[in-house]
Amino acid sequence: MVFEYLVRNYNIISLNEFIDIYKKKETFPKKSLVITFDDGHRSNYDLLPLFKKYNIPVTIFLCSGIINTNRHFWFEEALYQEMHLPLTVEELKKVPNGERLRILREIEFGQEKEYTNPHALSKNHINEMLPYVNFQSHTLFHPCLTQCDDREARDEIFISKAVLEDEFGLPINSIAYPNGDYSDRDIQLCMAAGYEFGFTTDPGFNTCHTNPFKLKRFYVNEKSNDLNELIVDVSGVTGFISRVVNYPALKGRA
Repeated sequence: MVFEYLVRNYNIISLNEFIDIYKKKETFPKKSLVITFDDGHRSNYDLLPLFKKYNIPVTIFLCSGIINTNRHFWFEEALYQEMHLPLTVEELKKVPNGERLRILREIEFGQEKEYTNPHALSKNHINEMLPYVNFQSHTLFHPCLTQCDDREARDEIFISKAVLEDEFGLPINSIAYPNGDYSDRDIQLCMAAGYEFGFTTDPGFNTCHTNPFKLKRFYVNEKSNDLNELIVDVSGVTGFISRVVNYPALKGRA
């Protein structure tokens, strides 16, 4: 139902089409829409039949240190065991990266710990999805980049791109900042690593004049089956209301 609505009401273009139009400084087709997913969660594979059915080009931003392993996303483990932690998931996003990892050790979480079940896509999944999906970078382990020191941020940005290119053979030109958090330092590191575009979670619409490392996106609840909620999210109304309600906080964001 969700994809059927989008196909019927929007001009869905691929990320590569978006990039091509952006670089040429041309006008985007009316009601253009680029569909992206963050993290590379294993459940994304279940959507492949729908991508095929509706011939929808999508982009999935991968955490290269978690895909093709039995490692887990830290925020999912923290949410699952939040009662055993001194801070909530949202609070953990606001502490220095080293402190966050130290606190997560209280629930025996480690970034490179192998669990009995995978959270993310496998290499076989990715290869099967390649004809229909453009895969890009979402760092190694999904930290909040603004809470990382210089070395941590550099590793997350540089190594993620190298892993996806060297081990998975993926052409990487874009990165989505985990949790939508970024700073001028992070943008400079992305440029140095060879990325051409950076995607935020700042709500809004993009033109060929939008800063290529501050591209905006609207959040859509992919788990919701409420068509009305989807219509409001994709139209930008939800993002607009969020900016109005939280304007004092958003105003100071880098």
